[in-house]
Amino acid sequence: MPKVGMEPVRRKALVDATLRAVGDHGSLTVTMSEIARHAGVSPALAHHYFGSKEQLVIETIRSLLRQLRADAVAALKAATTPRDRLSAVIRVNFQAHQYAPETVAAWLAFYSEAQRSEEVRRLLVVYARRLNSNLLSSLKQLCAADAASDIADGAAAMIDGLYLRQGLKSAPVSIESSIALTEGYVQAQLAAVAGSRAPDAAKRPPP
Repeated sequence: MPKVGMEPVRRKALVDATLRAVGDHGSLTVTMSEIARHAGVSPALAHHYFGSKEQLVIETIRSLLRQLRADAVAALKAATTPRDRLSAVIRVNFQAHQYAPETVAAWLAFYSEAQRSEEVRRLLVVYARRLNSNLLSSLKQLCAADAASDIADGAAAMIDGLYLRQGLKSAPVSIESSIALTEGYVQAQLAAVAGSRAPDAAKRPPP
């Protein structure tokens, strides 16, 4: 019988162990016994808390998404202008702990699993929509809605693409370089939108 009060501790240990084990393997072929060994508990206890490896994997993805959301909320609260909030969203997605080798490998494995698992796919769609929403919220205060939507789509694609390149050991992109590339794209798009409006504004008669 598990000790009272130990369940949250052991559940977290199993989630952390899943991240490490999946990262080490580079796939979801890891077994429940291997995960339990990483966590220092018995396979029976792992099954008691999560029922199956699939449910443990789902909870691991949810844990990563909760952390990313908490980081984004904190970063957005600290930002004071729409442009600062836009930069905060970009930086949150390139934090050092997100670049830990086992975390990168686990995300790659989760994206692969999404081709087979509807629940994993749904969680990754939640992440994508949340990222787009955070970008769009600030961009709509900086440019027209249609332009904001296009820039948000492009920035999200850059964030995901640059992050996934960390899985290519021969061609990784550093955290600061990834941030600079994404910021450069966003700034160039905002400048282009502002420039395209300038001639129209100049033609308007004075009030």
